[in-house]
Amino acid sequence: MARILVVDDEVSVVQALSRALDRLGHTVVAAYDAGQALLLLRHQTPDLVILDVRLPGMSGLQLCRFIRTSPRLASVPVLILSVKGQPEDRIAGLEAGADDYLGKPFNLTELELRVKALLRRARAPSPHTSLTVGPLRFDAEGRQALLYDKPLGLTPVEFELLYYLARHAGETLSAERLLQEVWNYPPGAGNQSLVRMHVLNLRRKLEEDPAHPVYLCNIPRHGYTLRLPEGDEPAPAARAPQGAREE
Repeated sequence: MARILVVDDEVSVVQALSRALDRLGHTVVAAYDAGQALLLLRHQTPDLVILDVRLPGMSGLQLCRFIRTSPRLASVPVLILSVKGQPEDRIAGLEAGADDYLGKPFNLTELELRVKALLRRARAPSPHTSLTVGPLRFDAEGRQALLYDKPLGLTPVEFELLYYLARHAGETLSAERLLQEVWNYPPGAGNQSLVRMHVLNLRRKLEEDPAHPVYLCNIPRHGYTLRLPEGDEPAPAARAPQGAREE
C-alpha cells in the first residue's frame, strides 16, 4: 500500500487521519509543522502528502510550493486541508500546486475516496503525447503547456486538466465528467467546486483578462469548453477530430 505523509499541527486531526489511513492498509508518517515535514522529505519520497494550509512558522502553502519545485517530489499528489468557509485558503492551496482539498471537519468516507483517487491517478501510466491545439502546445515529456510558445507555468493537475480540455477542444465538458476523467473520482464522489477553482486558477495563467475569458469558457449549467478565437485555428489539414492533433 502507500506511504502517506500527514502534516497538521492539530494532534486530534493527525490521529483521526492516521486511524482512517491505517484501516486502508497505508503507512502514515506524521509531522506537526512544515519544518518537521521538510526533514522527513529530505530522506524519503511519500506516495501522498496530506497537508494543512495553516501551519505555525512556514505555511502549508510554502511547503506545497517546495514540493512542486523539487524534481524528486514534484509528481507526489498533495491533498490540502482547509477550514470550511475559507475558500481563499482552498484557492491559494490549489494555486500552490495541490491536487485536491478537503474541508475540516472532514468525513472519513470522503477522505478515503479522495486518497484512493489521488493514489490511483499518481500510479497510472502517463497517457500524454505531444499535442497542439491552435496557439496551445503541450510538451508531454517536460509536462509543460505553452501559449504562443510562452510557458504557462502550470501545476501538475493544471497540466492534466488543460491537456484533457485540449484533447476535447470545442466540446462542452461537465464538471462531473472532468472529476471522473482527470481526477479519477467515481461517479458522484468528487466536489464540483474543485473543478471551478482549478479553472479560475488556469484562467489567471491562460487568459489576458481572466474575468472575460477567450479560451477557457463556461457554458452555464453545462460545463466548460476550450475554444479557439477566430484566426487562431490550425489549418484543416493539420487538425485531428475535435480540433486537436497529437504528434
